[in-house]
Amino acid sequence: MLDREGFRPNVGIILLNQKNQVFWGKRIRTHSWQFPQGGIDRGEKPEQAMYRELHEEVGLYPHHVRIIARTRDWLRYEVPDRFIRRDSRGHYRGQKQIWFLLQLMGNDWDLNLRATDHPEFDAWRWNDYWVPLDVVVEFKRGVYEMALTELARFLPRNEMRARYLRSGTRSVQGDNHRQEAHAIGAVHIPVPADPQPAADLPDMVRSSIRRHPSMLLHARAQLPPDASFGTDMPEATLGLFPAPPGKPRC
Repeated sequence: MLDREGFRPNVGIILLNQKNQVFWGKRIRTHSWQFPQGGIDRGEKPEQAMYRELHEEVGLYPHHVRIIARTRDWLRYEVPDRFIRRDSRGHYRGQKQIWFLLQLMGNDWDLNLRATDHPEFDAWRWNDYWVPLDVVVEFKRGVYEMALTELARFLPRNEMRARYLRSGTRSVQGDNHRQEAHAIGAVHIPVPADPQPAADLPDMVRSSIRRHPSMLLHARAQLPPDASFGTDMPEATLGLFPAPPGKPRC
């Protein structure tokens, strides 16, 4: 079914997981990768064709996904003559597509590349939203770029990231436990951003505290009479060790 200009109506599918990564399929027996897509049959609406192609190519049903957005107008690409069958040359020019952005509501194991006896893909992976266009067949790259650009503003927000932004939490290198405690509402003891170890501590201990502020709470504790800092131990295991009788270790 072609329009007056020689373009076949078609749908394209950008399928997101919960991390806003996209389904990226390797075309069977080729080295090119692409999104699921397929033609609109006579009498079908674009949304109906999308659900049909979704099942035929990746094995998903409507309850596995939710529609986030679709492109407003048709996006067209022309197919070079060498890819067109001889009996179609002269009146077939290419595809015009409506692109859908979908969110996967099911699980990875719901995907099935062998849902029909004419599979489109023989491998797949989750890829960053801005897919590498150099592995897409050349004449489709322009449409891919247009579809991704138009639909990017509808990407779901990362709820955890938004929560941090709203609360004004800042990540501090070497103190990730503070961020985790804030996220789950746990109570924690704040650590100074620029801790100053006590002047009477050994140089090796003072250096470690500056790099690992969480040591500060323990390093300022009073040493028991029979204990000292084990300065001859590796820094990773630095702590309080009993001193052998008659042989101080500090």
